[in-house]
Amino acid sequence: MEALQAVEKEENRLSNKYSNYRKNLTKNLDDLIEHVRSVKEGLCQDCNEEDVLTPLQLHVVSVCSKKIKDCTNKVALEHKELHTYVSKIGKAIDRNFTTDFSGMTQENLFTGESSELLNKAISEHFLRQGQVDVAEKLIREAGLTFDHEHKEPFMELNYILNECKEKNLEPALKWAISHHSELLAKGSSLEFKLHKLKFIDYLSNKRYKEALEYSKIFQTFPSHSVEIQRLMCCFAFIKHGLEKSPYADLMDPVNWLEITEHLAKDACMLLGLSKNSPLEVSVTAGCIAIPTLLQLRQVMQQRQVEGMWNSKEELPVEIDLGREFQYHSIFACPILRQSCGRSNPPMRLVCGHVISKDALQRLSHGNKLKCPYCPMEMDPREAKRIFF
Repeated sequence: MEALQAVEKEENRLSNKYSNYRKNLTKNLDDLIEHVRSVKEGLCQDCNEEDVLTPLQLHVVSVCSKKIKDCTNKVALEHKELHTYVSKIGKAIDRNFTTDFSGMTQENLFTGESSELLNKAISEHFLRQGQVDVAEKLIREAGLTFDHEHKEPFMELNYILNECKEKNLEPALKWAISHHSELLAKGSSLEFKLHKLKFIDYLSNKRYKEALEYSKIFQTFPSHSVEIQRLMCCFAFIKHGLEKSPYADLMDPVNWLEITEHLAKDACMLLGLSKNSPLEVSVTAGCIAIPTLLQLRQVMQQRQVEGMWNSKEELPVEIDLGREFQYHSIFACPILRQSCGRSNPPMRLVCGHVISKDALQRLSHGNKLKCPYCPMEMDPREAKRIFF
């Protein structure tokens, strides 16, 4: 955070300097143009039939030329000063951000099968973004095998989302109706929300008769009776404008953004895919973790214990990525106060209490183990590993 603030400080200085430069440039050029125009008008009025400049006119032209030259030099000098501020931003980035990540990577990480998985993740990301041509070229050059059935859902979903962004709900409604039973089984309210937004769109465009006719479809959604009542009450405020009514929130443009997110989430759910691109999630999580890993590497170098970082299973330090990046249950050992992983899995004791494998080994005395939470004694070999 401090590194970002340091760079931002230099960027603000450049921004202020550039604003002043633009302001002075505009003023100087306007003044210069006005001066040249007045000189031209004066010369045209005082010119003689022989079109020969008098000594006074030559002096005026000379003064005007000098003023143009001085203004040009001044503008060039101020522009040159901008380069100093731009250079300071580059130096601030080099000073505050580490570009050497060699200590946090593993050699030959993306080779063989891993390389194929990485290329598939990149290809899938391009398909999700609708960049089909780029994805297909990568698939060909990487020698991947992607069935057309695997590409088609991405292409269809991207088309529907783009149409929603253009406020065209017809493709989304068609898709939701065709997947009615599947969405219903998942407990999704997507279809109702699409009809709701279509109804609101009619109202916002003052197509009241069409909105009233369209409202008949809501009778097939009895579980949303409260929301349907709010929608129908909108007709009472048509004369005075819905924007000033208690239902103004229904007209908020954010509803269009929410419906695209909801559509993407439910479509990916039916396809058995994550809502967000795996590549995007991985890169984002890595960017969040990098500052902590850089600090850890620096400490290890100072204490000369770099060899400790040799585990391929897990990181040597806990990094909190937030709830957004939690995809499975996490068990923390109540004895050692640390999260369990593959090398230190949770173990269920005979009495039902759960502790980590490391804690189990530390509490064991030969073939005897006393539960730290109840008086029961048991053989530690009777503990069973738990899988979340």
